[in-house]
Amino acid sequence: MRKEYFGGLDFGSSGVRISIIDCSKKIIYEASYSYKSQFIKPESWINSCMELFKDIPDEIKKYLSRLSISGTSGTLIPCQLNGTNLGDAIPYYKKCSSHLDKLYLISGDNKFLNSPYSSLAKALELIENFGDDILLRHQADWISGWFLRDWSLGEEGNNIKLGWDIEKNAWPSTFCSLSLKNCLPSIIKSGKLLGKINQIVANKLKVNKNLLIIAGTTDSNAAFIASQVKKDEGLTVLGTTIVLKKIIIKTFSHPGVTIHRVNGDWICGGSSNAGCGILSKFFSDQQIEELSRQINPYKKTSLNYLPLNSAGERFPLDDPLLEPLIKPRPVSDALFLQGLFEGLAKIELQGWEKLKELTGTLPKKIITIGGGSRNSQWRVIREKMLKIPIINSNKTTSFGSAIIALSADH
Repeated sequence: MRKEYFGGLDFGSSGVRISIIDCSKKIIYEASYSYKSQFIKPESWINSCMELFKDIPDEIKKYLSRLSISGTSGTLIPCQLNGTNLGDAIPYYKKCSSHLDKLYLISGDNKFLNSPYSSLAKALELIENFGDDILLRHQADWISGWFLRDWSLGEEGNNIKLGWDIEKNAWPSTFCSLSLKNCLPSIIKSGKLLGKINQIVANKLKVNKNLLIIAGTTDSNAAFIASQVKKDEGLTVLGTTIVLKKIIIKTFSHPGVTIHRVNGDWICGGSSNAGCGILSKFFSDQQIEELSRQINPYKKTSLNYLPLNSAGERFPLDDPLLEPLIKPRPVSDALFLQGLFEGLAKIELQGWEKLKELTGTLPKKIITIGGGSRNSQWRVIREKMLKIPIINSNKTTSFGSAIIALSADH
């Protein structure tokens, strides 16, 4: 039997991670590399990716057969036809409110698209800045394009926030008469073949020249796949932001809630603007670890924080003007950290309550993935507040992307 490996790359807001597995899903190699410049600089994604590949043993790269890429949902890049980025990416957490009248004319009563956080709102701003003779690509699609040297394609899940209708498999009819249509990618389903790696890129990375690039997905969908979430379970991603996801029977539309298709199931989910990002504004990872040991998670503080990473919220409340509340700050750093944990747990609770309101059910168990899942004190605080059992997944989002590559229909 021919030796074959399957790779998954996940590009987050702080760095890139790779997982390489064999045909039995055994992890052969994993590593990560932090961006050396701001997240909004697309060139930093590629530079970090190249550094990551330098350290992969040649024996593994030689047998790397398929590669799939996931990225942050809603991070949009303006680029030329040859993929050259024209400026910084607009990140997923930024709201664009300068063309709301035009946004409403295009999206109408679609409350999901008619939001300053939608990729469509970002697209209108980028077209205003760079003209309409450009390509608009989300993070995973732009990076996949770099591997292929072809930026014409886009994966369906990554383009929902730009307007792709995953049920009708079409862009909205209102796009047809707009110059915006020329900026959009041709859509490919997750798990389908995008093409073979460009030979110049293959030589640069010293990988198998027959490496196939497979359409990936969003980072949270890759996390869902990695965690193997069942129908009566839910997923909480504790990354820079908090993301909640669960399987649903019927689709629906609601502001701040995305509907995806993963492994044949319909998935609903919402992403807050709060998460681990607020923790790193005040403490290093080492400080969080040390201070957490001083926390008694069974004794609640009197603090009532709303720890958003920045002004504005997407989910569970769709309010672009909502301000963070992180005062008063107690003298004790451990008490302050506990107050932040409690505020984040409250947002997670409100998120699950919102999804129950929309779908009729709460999950019987919550699987947690992401950096925050490793903090045992936070986990106890969450379990006490949610009153739902929580288990941690030991898999990474890039492992979910590698599963897509392994399972690819090529």
